[in-house]
Amino acid sequence: MRRTPLFATHQNLGARMVPFAGWTMPVQYTKVINEHRAVRSTAGLFDLSHMGEFEICGAQALAFLNFALTNDAGKLEPGTAQYTLIPYTDGTIVDDAILYRLDDRYLLVVNASNVEKDLDWLQHQALGFPTAEIRDVSAETTLIAIQGPLSEAVLQPMTDADLKALGYYHAVETRVCGVPALLARTGYTGEDGFEIFATPGDATHVWHTVLTAGEPLGLTPVGLAARDTLRLEAKMALYGHEISDQTNPIEAGLGWAVSLDKGDFVGREALEREKRLGPARKLIGFEMIERGVPRAEQPIFKDGAHVGFVTSGTYSPTLDKPIGLGYVPARFSRQETEIDILIRDRPVRARVVRTPFYKRERGANT
Repeated sequence: MRRTPLFATHQNLGARMVPFAGWTMPVQYTKVINEHRAVRSTAGLFDLSHMGEFEICGAQALAFLNFALTNDAGKLEPGTAQYTLIPYTDGTIVDDAILYRLDDRYLLVVNASNVEKDLDWLQHQALGFPTAEIRDVSAETTLIAIQGPLSEAVLQPMTDADLKALGYYHAVETRVCGVPALLARTGYTGEDGFEIFATPGDATHVWHTVLTAGEPLGLTPVGLAARDTLRLEAKMALYGHEISDQTNPIEAGLGWAVSLDKGDFVGREALEREKRLGPARKLIGFEMIERGVPRAEQPIFKDGAHVGFVTSGTYSPTLDKPIGLGYVPARFSRQETEIDILIRDRPVRARVVRTPFYKRERGANT
């Protein structure tokens, strides 16, 4: 198992370490519910150094990215970012990613479990773009995130950047805690927050400096378990659950990240057809009516017939109720439709609800 530069730091903080995507990662430091609530009310600090990062540059960088990704990279101005997907030719999903446009290059951030697969696929797609260069910079990059309503207040004294002027899905190359970093107003929790891309050699310094300064305001380390419940409340897709090589962006509710008017791209024909005809199944959000906590892969029933499956489920600390996501035939995706989740071989009633389950109030730049 690989270790991030903060492995010893997590051990010293008493984290419970678990295998995840080939890495040994902190799943929790204290109680998961307390870490979750800290992010919703104050701020949490995350080690995301297991994520993958690719730099793309060269004269054909934009043409390549618009061919290999679903979203329109041509809409990005320097210092901005967009959510996008890496599609297969049949429209299913290799991975989802965040694409940043910097002054002289692009940065594509991908899921830890998919780094090698993504790189192989993208390099194959790049064969038709000889002046586009892809470089895996994952080993040269550490990623630390601070998420929560007090993130800006905690981080502002430690950076040269004007955080009030840094909009949501914007990024700036600056200094954080006195070291060079790419600072982005992005995240995976449904809260305002920032992601700090720095060198592995600076990881411990950045982590300790931010945590020490933020602790009086309520900043706390947060592990992967709370990160999962936070993203689920915000209905943010997790690869291998809501999205995979068995799903497409349209049925997953991610059609907004598919640009059909930018010209040809991998999977365009299949996705255009899916959007035109409408998906046969849809990803829904549901809350439990009867007692029970849904979990991934549990069957979904309607009127006694097996019609779908749960992709993610949990008890929501923010809503104080069990919630979940899952795929069902499109005709059963309307809000208030009642379904059954098979929990421990017993059908338990649930209802389809509007998503995201949780949506924060946004400020001018957040």
